[in-house]
Amino acid sequence: MSDLSRRRFLATASAAVPALPLTAASSARVIGANDRLQIGVIGCGGMANGHMRALNGMKESDNCRMVAVCDVYEKRLDAAATLTGGQKYKEYRRLLENKDIDYVLIATPEHWHAQMTLDAASAGKHIYCEKPMTWNIEQAKKVVAKIKSSNLKMQVGVQGMSDDSYETANKFVKEGALGKVVLAQIDYSRNHKGEDFWDYPMDPDCKPGVNLDWNAWLGPAKKRPFMPERFFRWRQFWDYSGGIATDLFIHRVTRIIKALGLTFPERGVGSGGKFMFAKSVAEIPDTLNFLLDYPEGLTVQLVSSMANDTPVEHMLRGHKATLSFHRTGFTIKPQRMFADEVKPYEHTKTGAEALDLHHRNLHNAIRKDEPLKCDVDLGYYGVVAANIGNESYKRRAYMAWDKAGQRLRKA
Repeated sequence: MSDLSRRRFLATASAAVPALPLTAASSARVIGANDRLQIGVIGCGGMANGHMRALNGMKESDNCRMVAVCDVYEKRLDAAATLTGGQKYKEYRRLLENKDIDYVLIATPEHWHAQMTLDAASAGKHIYCEKPMTWNIEQAKKVVAKIKSSNLKMQVGVQGMSDDSYETANKFVKEGALGKVVLAQIDYSRNHKGEDFWDYPMDPDCKPGVNLDWNAWLGPAKKRPFMPERFFRWRQFWDYSGGIATDLFIHRVTRIIKALGLTFPERGVGSGGKFMFAKSVAEIPDTLNFLLDYPEGLTVQLVSSMANDTPVEHMLRGHKATLSFHRTGFTIKPQRMFADEVKPYEHTKTGAEALDLHHRNLHNAIRKDEPLKCDVDLGYYGVVAANIGNESYKRRAYMAWDKAGQRLRKA
């Protein structure tokens, strides 16, 4: 998926009605290889539109149909129904009661991911949830436990995991081709003109109480009066998002975690600030950098600014060789002193960072028990990495991961 497509503003979700009981998951329908997969879409904004277009293109090849759509903003809901032909729902829990639905796509703001996932699992639905898997660590633990106690499949929407570069890189790392890896570096930066960043357009047709259920959109978040920026530019606010860390870094750190076979960091530090866009109402920084130390004995460096988009080379620095990722795969180049010991290598990737491939992997997991490219464990590792850096930035303190207690603490 391109950077441009990721920049489209996301959708909203559901309504404030009594929650489904979070008991053991209902029985999912047994789906054969030739059975049609029926999909419900929760959240119908910018990112969801990318998904819906991809799924429309997979109707015949993957024998799937979107049969239901849900949003609390009627304009988006109507457009999604026109695009998909799906039945309209304003309340996501009513959509989950539809027994024809096999899996749901959750493409809502982050603060809704956990509750919707838990409710979908309780309703016996397989799940594709956009990244990050959850808004915070406690929610991630509940989601992992829920999914693992069920027979359901859950794909986390880090679509880059459908590019085989990172699982292939891990084989070289495990074989010792790079020697001891001591540093991984990766970035995700953008630039914006004007006085704001994440400056998605604010639709003047949106009117709370008329065609938008604002209270339903807020859901588990703090109750606040309507503010267009909070609805259309929600990534700017801590109530709904982790900003750069959970929208951008999550794509990058998951790649590194997969390539190096990592789990949880030992400690981390985040630094940055709102250095360029001082007039923005955004609470999040426009420039953010993380250093995460892992117990394997290496540091992961994550670099981002929303005011300069010059990239940093994505690489794994080993004692004997360096592995550099690029658009078509990766290369391994020996350090000069180990040139007689390490052979250069170039990998041409299969797969891609693509919505259709990521959904197809979920389809195959449901139908044939194919391993998921981004399962709940990998989703959890990414949530912890993003949260440890964000908490360090907010507290201006070095943070550590309490492995036994599965929580953050000051280092």
